[in-house]
Amino acid sequence: MDIALTIFGLFFMCCGLIGSIVPVLPGPPLSWIGLLLLYLTDAIPNDWIFLTITLIIALVVFALDYIIPAIGTKKFGGSKAGMIGTSIGLIIGILSPIPGGIIIGPFVGALIGELTNKADTQTALKAAFGSFLGFITGTLLKFIVAIIYFGLFIKIFWEYKSIIF
Repeated sequence: MDIALTIFGLFFMCCGLIGSIVPVLPGPPLSWIGLLLLYLTDAIPNDWIFLTITLIIALVVFALDYIIPAIGTKKFGGSKAGMIGTSIGLIIGILSPIPGGIIIGPFVGALIGELTNKADTQTALKAAFGSFLGFITGTLLKFIVAIIYFGLFIKIFWEYKSIIF
């Protein structure tokens, strides 16, 4: 059973890495499930403090991924309408079958939000760029967390590999 849990854990780790780049999958939470499965083996002693801390980090990063584009819009001079447009564009982009909709959605949403708020084109483009930069920042943050979790998985597995197998 330990081998099966370890293999499933590795599968979730790989899905978490992919999910940190592909917006449809929740990268850090999937990576955390991989850590959880590894800790559920009989070979590895449970460390609920470690699992709780890593879960909180995964959930915070997951939530920030949806908040950071709106913050980027605001930092680049966007108004409340631009931030709302970014959020709506993000939701539409997630649900859209268009490839890259998750990237294009917040950008176009911020642009439309700013233009409807009677901002000039340059200000609207600047706010939309802030939204795009926020998206890239969120993706990078998710990827870093997924890489760290993968490294922890490998380290813990390596310590107990003789017991697991």
